[in-house]
Amino acid sequence: MDTENQKPFYRTVKTFVLRAGRMTPTQQKDYQELSGRWCIPYTSSNLNYSEIFNNISPVTIEIGFGMGKATAIIAAENPEKNYLGLEVHRPGVGKLLGEIRRRNLENIYIIEHDALEVLENMIPDGSVSAFHIFFPDPWPKKKHHKRRLVQRPNTDLLAQKLSEGGYLYMATDWEPYADFALQELEQTPGLTNRFEGFAPRQQWRPETRFEEKGLDKNHVIRELFFLKQED
Repeated sequence: MDTENQKPFYRTVKTFVLRAGRMTPTQQKDYQELSGRWCIPYTSSNLNYSEIFNNISPVTIEIGFGMGKATAIIAAENPEKNYLGLEVHRPGVGKLLGEIRRRNLENIYIIEHDALEVLENMIPDGSVSAFHIFFPDPWPKKKHHKRRLVQRPNTDLLAQKLSEGGYLYMATDWEPYADFALQELEQTPGLTNRFEGFAPRQQWRPETRFEEKGLDKNHVIRELFFLKQED
């Protein structure tokens, strides 16, 4: 067996569960009418961004966009950039598809699949200008910590896909996860903390539905901002 050219396999457990979620009639309609246009099927070959977006603009990947509120706003405010949203929750996919149509967006596509498998098999190394990870599942029980997205070796994979000078930006309202993620990111080769400890609030980031719920519970929002070092 040729192990020299074999791709490393990072994923051992899933970082998500497919929770039962009922789509609204509008979400169902938007999914049926728009998924063929804006959803990219999962494959085992690298994407060609210029063919997908019809340009060579930088690509930002959002992992787990939820209902897509912040995703759509950011894409609308930055038409000169390309966005790729990864999500397995179909009601959220349907919701974002509706926002794409309502806002006449041309710079965002969706892959409805396990994000780590997408990164491993579809995303070329050094090709991503930014990763957005807003309010990922904190998996609070200790026995479930292995399911957290932002931990090594997952963060090694994210760093591998980032271009030089690119960034990884995470926000969470779960303090133990924030502390855990900060430690994991600081130990990830190739990544450097842009700030001392947690980052200040990035004013360009819109408030998400999960953030609103956290604030309602008086949770403190913590943000992490790491840069890919240049060789």
